[in-house]
Amino acid sequence: MRWIGFLGYEGVNSLDLAGPSEAFANAAAGGGDDPAYRVLFLSVDGQPFKTWSGLKLEAECALAQAPPLDTIVIPGGVGIRAPLVLEALGPWLRERAPQTRRMVSVCTGLLGLAASGLMDGRRATTHWRYAREVAQRHPKILLDPDAIFVRDGKFASSAGVTAGIDLALELIAEDLGPTAALKVARQLVVYLKRSGGQRQYSEPLRFQARAAGRFDDLAAWIPANLAQDLSIEALAARVNCSPRHFARQFKETFAASPGEYVEALRLAEAAERLVTTAVALDAVAASVGYSSAEVFRRAFERRFGVRPSLYRLRFSGAQGVAA
Repeated sequence: MRWIGFLGYEGVNSLDLAGPSEAFANAAAGGGDDPAYRVLFLSVDGQPFKTWSGLKLEAECALAQAPPLDTIVIPGGVGIRAPLVLEALGPWLRERAPQTRRMVSVCTGLLGLAASGLMDGRRATTHWRYAREVAQRHPKILLDPDAIFVRDGKFASSAGVTAGIDLALELIAEDLGPTAALKVARQLVVYLKRSGGQRQYSEPLRFQARAAGRFDDLAAWIPANLAQDLSIEALAARVNCSPRHFARQFKETFAASPGEYVEALRLAEAAERLVTTAVALDAVAASVGYSSAEVFRRAFERRFGVRPSLYRLRFSGAQGVAA
């Protein structure tokens, strides 16, 4: 049985803590008389702690009394910056590192993991909103602010909140196999795998964040209708605007032409479908508005630097799928 230790502290993000712990607990629940995991909640001094949202949780023991742990998970939260937490956590992690198989951070939990000095020169990620802060505090970390999660040897880090579940599923698959991880994903009603190589901030969200005025509804409508006619003329008609005026205003708003915008959304959605379904590539191309599979392949390779079939193989491990 693998002991998974989760650090709790005043101001911890409840989802950073609960999401991954529920994933491991659900994997353990399928283990019968010999459960795969035992989740253990720790705090610096063994005292109860309150999450940022107000939940009061009990710690099972203090850091100093923790048994040998297979994996240590440090969730994020506003309280991770407290000197009391960082000053206790750094030395404890350094002491535990040689005997601990994996050390994991979720969101700004990377600040806690970095306090040990063990992340210097290592690849890592965190929530996109706090990437600059982490980089300023710990410039020796090789930070990838786009990734959902990053593995570097025994160290692993994830982006914010639900990305901790993605990483937990990856670790469960590593320990127990993909079938066990899939059962947990179904139980939690989440995707089995959003690859660590994918971006935190999706193309639809990135563009919708810039939408304003007459483009509000359009920015939400386009991602839901990628197989439709999305030419300049068709889009201009939806907002009662001349194509020329529409194209000019669109580029001023989104810093991209309508064609560039539509292609980015189509390819982002195609990449997601390649990873999460076993649909043939030609059908994926048609489902996001490409009339020619070859045009789709060229556009996909131009944007992602790899053919769709190789992207699917790399990020989903799908077998026996038409290319």
